[in-house]
This record gives sequence, structure tokens and C-alpha cells, in this order.
Amino acid sequence: MKALSTAATGMLAQQLNIEVISNNVANLNTTGFKRQRAEFQDLLYQNVERVGANSSDAGTVVPSGIQVGVGVRAAGVYRITDQGSLQNTANTFDLAVNGRGFFNIQLPDGQDAFTRAGSFQIDPTGQLVTPQGYVVQPAIVIPNTATDVTINEQGQVEYQEDGATVPTVAGTINLVTFANEVGLEAIGGSLFLESQASGAPVVSTPGQPGFGTVLQGFLEQSNVNAVSEITAMISAQRAYELNSQVIQTADEMLQAAGNLR
Repeated sequence: MKALSTAATGMLAQQLNIEVISNNVANLNTTGFKRQRAEFQDLLYQNVERVGANSSDAGTVVPSGIQVGVGVRAAGVYRITDQGSLQNTANTFDLAVNGRGFFNIQLPDGQDAFTRAGSFQIDPTGQLVTPQGYVVQPAIVIPNTATDVTINEQGQVEYQEDGATVPTVAGTINLVTFANEVGLEAIGGSLFLESQASGAPVVSTPGQPGFGTVLQGFLEQSNVNAVSEITAMISAQRAYELNSQVIQTADEMLQAAGNLR
């Protein structure tokens, strides 16, 4: 009775599906979060009668054969990179990428990480940092004498000081793109690392061909759609229940076979 093991793989698949959906729902309000989707593939088939096999000495062939599937497996968890809506926060150091690109962040060990969450702040030395204190690259330093900070769509950071007639340029915030953004390795904290699947990072100033622009005073919201996730959750729940019903039915059939006299 292979239905027992086949249905078990279906239950495990829907369990993973629910876990992915629950993570999406949990991050409904996470800045820059990209929703994920579980992908599945059928397992190998048992060939009881191979399709195309000779069925007689006259050369006739089996048109369809008998192939019995043995279940399903997880093929991957795919990240949907559609842009989330932009929320106006009016906060000077809140930045959103409108289009393609990631902000470059330097981790404490010197490794580069990348993020779409632009809720930046200023540390005691005046450097632009993430909420965890990780420095935005290239480093931008705003002196404590600055009275106004402006960041244009091309990422150029300028600040005004008392008595100065023209603003001072503090630097430019670059953006980073990848050939395969889905291949980035998520490490939590809205941060990603380069991987072999993502390809090498390509760095440029915002607004260049293939790169988005930077919007000051905005944050990119999560691209999770609550209605779609709830619908997917109900579908996964029903599929899980159906697979459990298959196991119960197979068990009853085995009991009936065992009770034969």
C-alpha cells in the first residue's frame, strides 16, 4: 500500500507550504521584505508497464503504460522580488529604492551585505548606519553641526551648516544589483549575502540604466498581500487534510485486507 508513504510526502509538502506562508504573514509589516513561495515537484514514477514497450511480437506498443507516482518533494522556496508600496515617513534618513538595486552594508566582520530596508540612522560619529549599527557603504559622515540633510534621487548626500551659503557634499549612496536577485542568501535582519547563484554584485550610482533611484523620506513596505496569503493558507490546509484522509483510507483498506478469513 504505497498510498501511505505517498500521502505522507504530501503532508510534509503542505507543512513546508504553511511554514513559508506563515513567515510571509509574520513579515507583513517588515520594511523591504519580499514574500516567498514554495515550489514542488513530483517524485520518480514506478513503471509497472513502461510506456512504448512492445506488447506483441507484431511490433505493437503500449500507448500509455502504467506509471504510478510515489509522491511529491519540495523543489525550492522562491523569493518574489516585486517592489512593495512606498510609504512617506518624512524622516530625513529613511530611504527607499524605487526600482532595482540594494543598499550596500558592511557587517562587523568586514563582509558586504545588501538590503532593501532603508530605515537608516546616524551613529555617534555621524556615520549613516542601519538600526543594528552596520555602516552604509560607501561611508557617509554627517557632522553634528549640520542643520539640514538632503539626499537626491541619484544618491548624492548634501548637508547645510549655519553660516554657509552653499551645501556641502558628504558623498554618494551607491546601489548594487545582481544578475539573479533570487539567488541571494538571506541571513535575517533584512540582509542578504552574495552567493554563487546570485552572481557578482554590480555597483553604480542610482538612476543609471538598470538601477533604481533613491527616494528620501520614504520606506519600501513588504510586498506581502494578506488576502493572497490567507487564500494560499486555506488551500494548503485543505490539501493537508486530503492527504491525511488518504492515509486513513489506506489504513482502513489494510485493516479490511487483514481481517479476511
